[in-house]
Amino acid sequence: MEPTPAPRALTVVLIGNPNTGKSTVFNGLSGLQSRVGNYPGVTVEKKIGRVRWDGRDVALVDLPGTYSLSPRTLDEMVAVDVLLGHQADVAAPDAVIVIVDASNLERNLYLFSQILDLGMPVVLVLNMIDVARHKGITIDARELERRIGAPVVATEGHRRVGLDGLERGVFRAMAERGGVRPDVFPEAFRLEVVALEDAWRASGGSPPERYLLERMLLDVGGQIERRFASTASFELGAWLASARSRLRESGIRIPAVEAKARYAWIRRILDGAVSHPETAARTLTDRIDHVVTHRFAGLLIFCLLMFVVFQSIYQWSEPLMGGIEGIQEWAGGAVADRLEPGPLRSLLVDGVIAGVGGVLVFLPQIALLFFFIAVFEDCGYMARAAFLMDKLMSRIGLSGKSFVPLMSSFACAIPGIMATRVIENRRDRMVTLLVAPLMSCSARLPVHLLLIGAFVPKRTYAGGLLTLDGIVLFLMMAVGAIVAVPVALLLKKTWFRGETPAFVMELPSYKWPSYRIVLGRVADRSRAFVARAGTLIFATTVLVWAAGYFPADRSRLDDVVRQIERLDAAPSDANRSARAALSRERADLAGRAIATSFLGWAGRAIEPIVRPVGWDWRIGIGVVASFPAREVIIATLGTVYSLGGEPEGEAESDVNSEGGPSGLIDALRTARWPDGRPVFGLPVALSLMVFFALCAQCASTLMVIGRETNGWHWPAFTFAYMTALAYAGAFLAFRFGTAMGW
Repeated sequence: MEPTPAPRALTVVLIGNPNTGKSTVFNGLSGLQSRVGNYPGVTVEKKIGRVRWDGRDVALVDLPGTYSLSPRTLDEMVAVDVLLGHQADVAAPDAVIVIVDASNLERNLYLFSQILDLGMPVVLVLNMIDVARHKGITIDARELERRIGAPVVATEGHRRVGLDGLERGVFRAMAERGGVRPDVFPEAFRLEVVALEDAWRASGGSPPERYLLERMLLDVGGQIERRFASTASFELGAWLASARSRLRESGIRIPAVEAKARYAWIRRILDGAVSHPETAARTLTDRIDHVVTHRFAGLLIFCLLMFVVFQSIYQWSEPLMGGIEGIQEWAGGAVADRLEPGPLRSLLVDGVIAGVGGVLVFLPQIALLFFFIAVFEDCGYMARAAFLMDKLMSRIGLSGKSFVPLMSSFACAIPGIMATRVIENRRDRMVTLLVAPLMSCSARLPVHLLLIGAFVPKRTYAGGLLTLDGIVLFLMMAVGAIVAVPVALLLKKTWFRGETPAFVMELPSYKWPSYRIVLGRVADRSRAFVARAGTLIFATTVLVWAAGYFPADRSRLDDVVRQIERLDAAPSDANRSARAALSRERADLAGRAIATSFLGWAGRAIEPIVRPVGWDWRIGIGVVASFPAREVIIATLGTVYSLGGEPEGEAESDVNSEGGPSGLIDALRTARWPDGRPVFGLPVALSLMVFFALCAQCASTLMVIGRETNGWHWPAFTFAYMTALAYAGAFLAFRFGTAMGW
């Protein structure tokens, strides 16, 4: 008897408007066990979660938030292709879950009515049902279910309430082939669709699905029309233009007929199934918004929140940073105790541990930054910030829609650049995309933290509530945003002239952030930071170590190190003076060795370029090596100064009172020019921080700009203008700091 084959895996697609809690529901169903990538050929993010329902494997596909299925670009076409089973890397869906905001049903059901047109098993999810109840909205879910012919499930996604009903709803929809297609279009329109289908067959071709034919008529110059214009065996564009002309003569205007017909259908099915209070209750959201969206108070609150974030990054992360620094020191000591001085020991201690460990010590502060961003997004404040900034941004030719991508770029420019897809106006999108890398991303944060910890005086104000290092960090993180204003103005006055479009944005109701969502996002970004430290930064560190170690002869240096370690093993007064002499010889030999290495030769070649901004060749090498990822400069400086025999900070045991790795901070403070002058000081620290605040972020950012703009001239332009800005800013900061006598 043959074994019964395992049931086929199912594919279930989640779709919904922005701000309906779709991602929260997806994460609640998948348990954050999702795989993220990009659909081939486009920049749309693909998120797939794997779950098991009733003994069957299910792939949950989370589509990007959208208001309708009227694709104007290749990116927007992805949702239609996935739903119709035309996306090669995603199986044809067995069911669709449409997530709507229960308190905004009339607007949200527009997308749902388009999904019904596909004739697929569908489940309607009334998410944020608690918000609807709080507003006095009553929904008869059973009556609504009867009218649309599809299962209706009420949920509170952020609390995971009702999510278990989704599994049952999906299997019910599949069994009933649920969903009553709304008969919304006039008879004349339906006849034109049939005529288009007949014309396709008459030309010898096989017409696409009825839904695509309807969209060709409705979406003038849309992506579907462009896709089939080249493959149809007749003049599709001319035929569609003629059909639209005939419809216009009969009183049916394209595309206005769709909105009119669909909203009429929505009002019919909601009549009697949904009731609203006669007078809208003044909710807590309304009361909060009265303050946080005020033109003056709201801006002040926003600035205070950002200031608190950067103060907290310094103060809350100190214990964790101290723990990581302790592990780094222990690991370096353990390796040194077990290996004789030589190339392998130098690679592990001076290269890997000093380099990669010097970056990982900043992980707590990176995690805190992402924690605050995730909280602001999940509670609903980020949308208010965008609304608040609209008037300010309109003065530089942009709208509030540009704010969210720019704010996202403070965490990482790559998702910020990708988020510019929500901006329909191409001119605004390009300007936002080109200034997004000026926002100070998390890769720049370790550089600021290291230099502030080393050279900014430890002062407090307002009874200890404010610290000077926190104030400087806030200013450094704001430099890019300040400079972005004139850059955006210049771009809008030159290449991208045009009127600023009106800004329309839905403000979601406030809610308590979901700790699962917030911690999940923090964990994802922290893993990405650690992964980069273990791959790109590790590889760069090894290359920098090799360039700084060879081809110098280090045999005498290794012998001196052995003698120092023997004296350390038997400390005495007599040994102390001998050790001091050997330590001076060690520093001299190490300095000569790195000066005659490949790294030293390259550094001397670029030193004339970096001298005007106060840097020596070691800083210049660090800046050049950091192009793949800006935080690499910490690893590079750690390796260079370790190889150069700089002090290792034995006297400094309290690492995080300095705000960074103690050994490297001590090395920076004691670095000298050949004439004995200190290399570093506050002017040089400011110069380096301003350079990193304004320079192009990393190679990955430029690659994403190239992918988003379908070419390499805009990435080249971005790198050129940002490098020029950074150098000019560094020069001015160094000269100003020197003139002030800092």
